[in-house]
Amino acid sequence: MAVTVKYGWLTDEPILTQDGSLVTTDGGATVARRVLDMFPGAALLAPRAAASPMYPVVTLETLDPTSLVINLDVIDSVGVFQRLHRSGGEPRIMNFQWINPSTFHHPVNFAAMGLSYAMFPTFCAGERTASEVREVTRKWCVPALADRARVAWADLGVRTERVRPRQHTDVPVVLYPAVSTVERKQPQAFVEIVEGVAKQTPIRVEARLNTTALASETAMYLSRQKWASVRPLAKGKEEYWDELSRTTAFVATALEEAYGIEYVELLLAGAVGILPDKAWARRLVPEGYPFLYTSKGQAEQMLLRAVTSPDACRAEVDAVAARAMGSSASEAGAIQSWIEANHNVEDFDEQFKAQVTQWFG
Repeated sequence: MAVTVKYGWLTDEPILTQDGSLVTTDGGATVARRVLDMFPGAALLAPRAAASPMYPVVTLETLDPTSLVINLDVIDSVGVFQRLHRSGGEPRIMNFQWINPSTFHHPVNFAAMGLSYAMFPTFCAGERTASEVREVTRKWCVPALADRARVAWADLGVRTERVRPRQHTDVPVVLYPAVSTVERKQPQAFVEIVEGVAKQTPIRVEARLNTTALASETAMYLSRQKWASVRPLAKGKEEYWDELSRTTAFVATALEEAYGIEYVELLLAGAVGILPDKAWARRLVPEGYPFLYTSKGQAEQMLLRAVTSPDACRAEVDAVAARAMGSSASEAGAIQSWIEANHNVEDFDEQFKAQVTQWFG
């Protein structure tokens, strides 16, 4: 079965570099690359003709009408169907909802998503996202359409083999764990937390942002602080994992996350994660995880301890992970073992491909 992955039609950010490689500046592009790699020979559906050394690139005009279109731009699946249906065939379209539907705000967007979920099977990156998809479908579709919805989900997982040995830094490094400064990420809360710690002990705050976010108010403010650094995103996975390996701690401030892949990768790399005590965050860590905060003041105190006593904090995390795996004795690296067992990308790939087969044969 021919597979085509559609992504990038709803963003101003490019998804292909000048040399034809997929960019690394957007979480959606990363997910699109993962789906392309799942299906050897899969093509990328682009708004305009382009060349890539990694994947065939097609447009709606050149798309094989028998191809299964896996659409990451879920909101326009009905429009894609209309375009492809002109040829007289019956297009095969599958939604991949990789980000929370609540990212959108306008009623027209929710109505479009509800119809898309009702008419085309939808695979979601995480249980919470799947719950939102069902809620949008019930609210924005008449029962006759809402009852048609087919929804499945799995956690994205991470590639555990990419982790690097820890790198020592003279000054503890605190990472802003996002590539954008959209309101949902609450960047101002992050700034307030790290600024409070910076007044008490030397730290180096690093933010690696996409092109749009580099010009944001938050980025401009951080770039003026002597204890902070703001730069474009890593150029590739090698540089990305190098950055994670020298990160001492990170503070997540997002209101909602579909999954939280960068948080899991940071934990895998040995960074101490300060996370909000929310359902989406608790799903990422072992039960009893010691660094879940309920206020900015509590987050500041946790971060202060993480940068002044990182080894002791890692030992606490390892002890919790060991207990979660049924061991009475803690051992260094237990959190990595727990992540490998609970957030393995191979589990996601297997469930995704199995669902494609169930829905489309």
